[in-house]
Amino acid sequence: MATEADKETILTQQGLRKLEDELEHLKTVKRKEVAERIKASKEFGDLSENAEYEDAKNEQAFVEGRILQLEQMLRSARVIDNHDAPSDLVTVGSTVQLKDLATGETLAYMIVGSAEADPDHDKISNVSPVGKALLGRRKGETVTVVVPAGKLRYSVLQINH
Repeated sequence: MATEADKETILTQQGLRKLEDELEHLKTVKRKEVAERIKASKEFGDLSENAEYEDAKNEQAFVEGRILQLEQMLRSARVIDNHDAPSDLVTVGSTVQLKDLATGETLAYMIVGSAEADPDHDKISNVSPVGKALLGRRKGETVTVVVPAGKLRYSVLQINH
């Protein structure tokens, strides 16, 4: 059975750069900041009752955990290059313009791997209900997506790679 460590991380080129930049920042800047906080908080005296020291140690654990997570994701990364994908087919890395058939609203989503999904910035995961339903679709097709709130129906207006 595949473990979490074996799981492939699907990324766009932009997503790969973002993770690499975050890792670099954590290793070169954040580690030093946290080490300075720990050093400064030790000067406050008794460590057993030192909230600043406790906070700094917790932040250190978070930073180190995130560094390990990012390193694992980058080791298992598969960068999607969809320039060779059929231009009329939705793939990971595609930006898809949709029309909500219930409201008439026009939406646009970029389909990305789960590691770089960011719904607030219109980047949805390829394993999300909408992302999964859109993969392999073509312009002009209608897609029905079952979500907890019911069914959503979209028409694919445009696909960009």
